[in-house]
Parts: sequence; structure tokens; C-alpha cells
Amino acid sequence: MGTVSEYFGSMVFDDRVMKATLSAKVYQSLKKTIDEGTQLDLGVANAVANAMKDWAVAHGATHYTHWFQPLTGVTAEKHDGFISPSPDGGVIMEFSGKELIKGEPDASSFPSGGLRATFEARGYTAWDPTSYAFIKGKTLCIPTAFCSYGGEALDKKTPLLRSMEALNRQAMRILKLFGNDSVKCVRTSVGPEQEYFLIDRALYEKRRDLRFTGRTLFGAKPPKGQEMDDHYFGVIKPRVEAYMQELNEELWKLGILAKTEHNEVAPAQHELAPIYSTTNIATDHNQLTMEIMQKVASRHGLVCLLHEKPFAGVNGSGKHNNWSIATDTGVNLLSPGDTPYENAQFLLFLCAVIKAVDEYQDLLRISVATAGNDHRLGANEAPPAVVSMFLGDELSAILDAIENDKPYSAAEKTQMKLGVDVLPKFNRDTTDRNRTSPFAFTGNKFEFRMLGSSNSIACANIMLNSAVAESLKSYADRLESAENFEEALHALIKKTIKDHKRVIFNGNGYDESWIKVATEERGLLNYRTTPDCMPHLLDKKNADMLISHGVFSEAELKSRCEIMLENYCKTVIIEANTMVDMARTEIAPAIEAYILELAKTAAAKKSLDLRPSCIYENGLVNKLSTLVECIATKTDELEKALVEIKSIGDIMEMANAIRDKLLVKMSELRLPCDEAETLTAKKYWPFPTYGDLLFSVN
Repeated sequence: MGTVSEYFGSMVFDDRVMKATLSAKVYQSLKKTIDEGTQLDLGVANAVANAMKDWAVAHGATHYTHWFQPLTGVTAEKHDGFISPSPDGGVIMEFSGKELIKGEPDASSFPSGGLRATFEARGYTAWDPTSYAFIKGKTLCIPTAFCSYGGEALDKKTPLLRSMEALNRQAMRILKLFGNDSVKCVRTSVGPEQEYFLIDRALYEKRRDLRFTGRTLFGAKPPKGQEMDDHYFGVIKPRVEAYMQELNEELWKLGILAKTEHNEVAPAQHELAPIYSTTNIATDHNQLTMEIMQKVASRHGLVCLLHEKPFAGVNGSGKHNNWSIATDTGVNLLSPGDTPYENAQFLLFLCAVIKAVDEYQDLLRISVATAGNDHRLGANEAPPAVVSMFLGDELSAILDAIENDKPYSAAEKTQMKLGVDVLPKFNRDTTDRNRTSPFAFTGNKFEFRMLGSSNSIACANIMLNSAVAESLKSYADRLESAENFEEALHALIKKTIKDHKRVIFNGNGYDESWIKVATEERGLLNYRTTPDCMPHLLDKKNADMLISHGVFSEAELKSRCEIMLENYCKTVIIEANTMVDMARTEIAPAIEAYILELAKTAAAKKSLDLRPSCIYENGLVNKLSTLVECIATKTDELEKALVEIKSIGDIMEMANAIRDKLLVKMSELRLPCDEAETLTAKKYWPFPTYGDLLFSVN
């Protein structure tokens, strides 16, 4: 295969390939479209399509697809062959600019939340030239946006691109006020850390809950879990190491900058972290990464679990969204500078994020809301559902000094008047990570830690970009009309700190006392579940902001609220149906079979006049008989709750009933089943245990 530098990006139609295969004129026109958003000329599109096709065919591709991200949370693709008939009865390989720019897949079976009628089932895919095409298998994949017959966004890419442009517009206004006229655009960048579990495929196939839902619905705690902290950063096992090696190779061929790999806290849990890339590309790459993780695992006799909480009692899996803002000239706007103006600019952008997180806590919580992530948030392994920010002692002290117009002591004392006296110099990496904080500043970026491992990162970044754009807009509106820029700037930063310091918390986010302080004294929101937070997507404050920046239309917002609630309901209902099925057809019969063996053993001892020796069997029979009766009762109750909930017509009412009743009944059924597992002989238990699943991969 050669060295990494030789095959890295070999399956990507990237800038290197475009330079080599396109004429200078076509290349420059395409670059202008990518960098500045200008409209693509059809002649240029034809030239690009022909070069792309020739390159793809040379690399073994026979088909192409418009690769898009519908509201299912996964990617979608429809493959079309390059072949066209020729007069002599053969075929020729063709691909036009029109086919590159636009596709027309059937949209009838994708979630739309009422955005399209049945007779308007056709959807449209539109090429996103900012994200490179790539080859997967024998198919050229063209990253695209996806919209309905009426033009509404039916995907996650379109609003993400809109949110990036909204932030760019407002950030450019701010930079011009600081005299940065050379900057042409501002982009957000993301490095999403991806956590996952690896388990043996043969064991996975024996568990219906894992196959149907991605998580275990039953399972007693094993004798050993993560208590010894011996898995975290431990020596990687040979089978896992072989998997990681092939995974890296596959990702590197696709130009995905996979860099860090290690064991995570829970047994069988691991993490992959990439180098930062532009948010749109990082989102595409993360979707690809999750897909390839699962494909490569299959080739190694493994299964990659991406559910947020596949096992009770051990850490779940998140996806830390490391987010930053930078100019096209390479300046990180969340990195402190060397001059007063650079530091003033940094502090203004920092305050914009603080303001955004405080004012739109609900949108950030909504952006990570899923049935799976509800099990993880606040479970002493992930941030609580309360959104707060960690800035570290030094930055917090600086903001406190600004708010109170008092000296700040660093290397030397200096008065905090922005742009007048010299600001204190502080280290570029001003904080350590606070693992309990939902939103932590880590030197030149923020780490948003609430995302679940299976989530698309598009959702969180749409809300984050939009909220920060709104902060910057309010700043620009005020500063552009100010008579004295420096005085207005100082007053603005001071006001932001005073108004929004409630969201800054540098302590232990797991502490119950913090949750009480956060909600009762500071007035922060605590939406513990998806049904709690989702309706607030349509709150006037949120809708007005998102619509005003052109990120969503009103119809698109309503559709997303409905789709996310539907997904929550369907997910939990599938889990409940699976529990009923497993309890009745696997668990209860297994316990009964073991009870029968115990009874036969007791009878045999009795016939041998060994009656005192039957205490063990009789006691165990009584315990298991009580448990199996309880299991039967709780299974019936769960099934009855399912019937009642399925009859509810309103999706919000259904989601609330699932939260308040169905999940309770599911927990009540699990308890006796898990207890019975600890009392039943292993040879009778119908599926692999936690001990088998978590410690079988060597």
C-alpha cells in the first residue's frame, strides 16, 4: 500500500487532483465557487464532472451517488452507473455537469415532518462543492444537500451551511470594526472525538436487544466493571489494535484526519479523535467515520456499538465537539493575542460565546436530545443536562476584573481599560479541561461535551453557530453606531460579563448541590429528557433567532420538532417491544427450566433420604419462582402500557407518556430479570452476560 503520505487521500477528488486534472481556468472558477460561494457555471460543471468521472473510473468506480444526510441521522445514497449505450451495442462511460450538480431521488420514505405531501414525494440533491467527492467501494460519492419539492431543507447539511454563513456574515462585521480588512471569510472548525464499544460479533448475534436497539435492555452487573481504572489508556489488545490499524488505513484513504486512538474508561470502550477541519467537512467525515467503524469491525469478527449507553453500570459513549472560529488568514479568534487590540478582539468573541450559551441553553440541550443520550447525561460520566461553561481560574479572574473595573494581577498589575492601557498577557492555553463541564474552554477552542456518540455533529453546530452569530450581530449593531469605539467596546464586554456570568461555573458539574444552585439561584435550565426540552425549539425567542439568520424557515423548524419527537417515541417503543419479547420467549422459559432441574435434584435427594440437603434447592426454587411470577406480571404491565401509548394521537402527549409511564415500566421489568440472572445457572441463561460481552475481545 505504501507509506501513509503516499496513500492519504488517494480516494478523494481533492485539491491536488483538481489541480492535476482541470484546466487552470476551470480550476480557478471552481475554487472561487468553493471559497467565495459564487454560482457555478454549467460549462465549468461539465468539465469538473468529466474529470471527476475519469479519475473515479481509473480508481475502479463503476457508479456514482449523491451522498446526503437526511433527517434519519444516518447517510443515504442511490447508485447510478456511469454507463450509457453506444451505437455499436457496447457502452460508454458518461457523467455530465447536470448530473453532478443536481439529482432527483425519491423522498417519500424519508422523514419530512409534514414538509411534503405524498404527491410531492420527489426530492432534490444539490452538489456541495465545499466538501470533496470521494470513492467508497466502487462508487463515486458526491456530498450533497437534500431538499423537498418545494425547496425546504430535508437534511442536516443545508441548515449547517446556512449557520456557517450566518456566523461568517456577523463575524466579518466585527472584524472590520477592528480594522481587519484583509480577511475574506470566517469559518468554524470542529474536531469531534468519537467514543465507541467493540464486542465480539458471535456474542452480539445472540442478543436480540443489541441487534434491534443497539443497547442491552437486560444485564446484571458483572463481578468486575471499570472500578480498577485499568482499561483507560491501557495497553491496546491485539485484536483491537488490528481493528484500529485497518480503520486508520480506510479513513486515511478518504482524507479523514484520524490521529488519536486509545482505550476509554469502560471495558471494551475506545476512542478515536481527528485533527480539526471546517465544520461542514468535519460533519461529513464524522458520518463516514461511524459508517467505516462498523464495516471494519465486521471484517474482524467484531461489532462497533455507537449507542450512547449500551451497558448499564459502566460509562456510556459521547462525542466531544471541539469548536473554534478562525479567519481565512489563519487567525484563531478564540486565541489570546500579543497586543491590546488582539486581546480585546479575543475577549469580544469570547463574550459572544458566553452570551450565546447563556441565552440559548435550551437550543444547545435540544441539539443533543435523543432517547439514547437521555440515559447518559448526568450519569456521573457525562455532563449534567444543565448547560454551563468552564473558563478556568485565569480567564474567570480577568472577566471579573473587567466587570468590576479593578486591577488584574498577572506578571504585573495593569488597569483593565480595553484599547487604552495594556491588557495583561495571559497564556494561550489558559485552562485545564474540566471533564464535568458541558461546555469547557480549552485554550483556543470550546469543547461541547454533551453530544451522544451516535449523534450527527451537524445539529449541535447548527445551534452553536447560529447562537454565536446572534451575539455578534447584536455587538455589531451597537458598535457600528458608537461614537467612541473603544469606550463602547469596553462597556459592551463589561455588560456581557455582568448579564451572563451565571452560566460560568468552574466547579464539579456532578455535584448535586451545583444542580440546585444552577436552577434555583442562577435560573439555569435543567431539561433532563428529550420530551422536556424538545417543545422549546419552537419558543418565540428561538424561532425568531433561527429564522432571522436564515438557518431555518418556520416550516422547517416545526418539521424538525415533530421528527425528533417521533424518533424518540419510535426508539423507546421498539425497546419496550423487544423487552416484552425477550422476557416472554427467552428469560422466563430459561428460569422455568432451571427451576425444573432444581426440583428434580431436590426430589432425587429426597428419594435418597437426604432431605436436610434440599435446603439450597428449595430456597432457590422459591426465590426464582417468585421472580418469574414478578417477570410475568411486569411483562403484562409493560405490554398494556405499550397498547395505551400507541393509541395516543398527539406526538407530544405520546412522548410525555413514554417518559412518565413506559420507561418506568421498562425499569420495573428489568429489575427482576437482572436479579434472576444472578441466581440462574449459566448454562440456562439464554444470552451472553455483561461479563461475556465486556471482556471477550482480546
